[in-house]
Amino acid sequence: MCKERITMRKIKEILRFKHNNNLSGRKIAKICVTGRTTVQDYIRRFEASPLTWPLPESMTDEELEKQLFPPNKNSENNNRVPLDFPYLVSELSRPDVTKEVLWSEYKQADPDGYGYSRFCDLLRDYQKRLHYSLRQDHIAGEKVFLDFGKGLNLINPATGERISTQLFVAAWGVSNYTFACAVLHQDLASWIRGNVASLNFFGVCPKIEVPDNLKAAVNKPCRYEPEVHPTFVEFSRHYGTMIMPARPRKPKDKAKVETAVKLAKRWILARLRNEIFTSLADMNQAIMELLKRFNQKLMKKIGKSRLELFEHLDKPNALTLPDKPFEYADWKPVKPGPSYHVEYDHHYYSVPYTFIRQTLEVRATDTVIEILFKGQRICSHARSYKQQEYTTVRDHMPVAHQKYLEWTPDRIIAQAKKYGEAAGLLVENIFSRSKYPEQASRTCLGIIRLVKNFSEDRLNNACQRALDYHIYTYRGLQNILSKNLDQHTEETTTSSTPSHENIRGAQYYNLEQEEVTIH
Repeated sequence: MCKERITMRKIKEILRFKHNNNLSGRKIAKICVTGRTTVQDYIRRFEASPLTWPLPESMTDEELEKQLFPPNKNSENNNRVPLDFPYLVSELSRPDVTKEVLWSEYKQADPDGYGYSRFCDLLRDYQKRLHYSLRQDHIAGEKVFLDFGKGLNLINPATGERISTQLFVAAWGVSNYTFACAVLHQDLASWIRGNVASLNFFGVCPKIEVPDNLKAAVNKPCRYEPEVHPTFVEFSRHYGTMIMPARPRKPKDKAKVETAVKLAKRWILARLRNEIFTSLADMNQAIMELLKRFNQKLMKKIGKSRLELFEHLDKPNALTLPDKPFEYADWKPVKPGPSYHVEYDHHYYSVPYTFIRQTLEVRATDTVIEILFKGQRICSHARSYKQQEYTTVRDHMPVAHQKYLEWTPDRIIAQAKKYGEAAGLLVENIFSRSKYPEQASRTCLGIIRLVKNFSEDRLNNACQRALDYHIYTYRGLQNILSKNLDQHTEETTTSSTPSHENIRGAQYYNLEQEEVTIH
């Protein structure tokens, strides 16, 4: 266009010098820095046209060009059906559709139409002028591009504090069909939940997902072999898609989503900037309403909406979703100690005792804790959110520990009663006096196991003596048996108080013999 405008401007100068200044063709050519034959050609064309000098002020360069350079009767634009460029571009995005196929269909509809080379030239020129052009050769249903952008602020209704959010955005490569939602962080949990929500919104899954190199998606960025986060890999396996991160510091690799983030901010967040949101759910509901309008809006250069292109191109060629959506899981390396328990989120879960001091992995979802050794699951637990507590499976314990736990308070009391009434009564008293049943169990187990070294009768007698003297410890009962105090019978002796003038006697303290009168 710039070259054409310069040419028309120069033609006007040539005509002005000819009619206003009556200069010769040679002088005009020298002044305008052009060929003398070219000047003469422009003057002849003007004289052969219906135009008169001076030219009307309202005449545009385009109108002047049409008058000076009328189309030939054999021009390629005459009697030919014009090409439907938007249709051709959209069809070219379909798998296995080539320009030759489209040209053959075009020739069937218009046998006098353009030849193949001219057809390709016109289509290529249109694609160059079109910003939507498939510069990366996107294929329908193949890629979705993912990224985060800065979101709106939430307001804490209790304190009035502003809480910043992040905008998760996903955009298809061909149709530009876009999904957006607000999340609180750019962490792994928010990343996975955003991905699951986007696939539920699309109703289909792309064959390739192209994320940025954020830490939630990529553990170790690399131009050639990036290390994708295990949870994100598990997500891709669940949906049958492939993760192909963009090259580090190469935003053009994901230009689609870069543009989608910018448009989402302009079309959605800008319209919600004065709204007050106190919950993430309310914010996402407002975002979703504007997002639907955004996807239904016609794109000027394409003449179709993102939704129309998605339904026509991406959706029919994408993967179907599995029956159940992916459930987010966090991974953590752990190593159980001597107590054969591992810690996750301040709660302790048992593992088989044979895996003590082995390097294991915890896979944690909202409901289940799975523990794996070299990729194989060795046990699982229902997730508990009680901190500093234990979840223990009996089969994970050594045999000796299992037998120890079989001794419940009721069983200990029942066993003690087999040795005698006094033994059972002593054990019951120890349990009732203790604030910690576990500690009392250990004391009572020690007492009933004394029967290994002493007879049942002696143990029962010793328990009776301990009851008489209020002895409720294992060591106290052991001393009674080791010193044979259970076999010692005490003789009851009576002693009379010696008579002495300084000893008053019991009668002195008998208040019934005296009447105290208080005045």
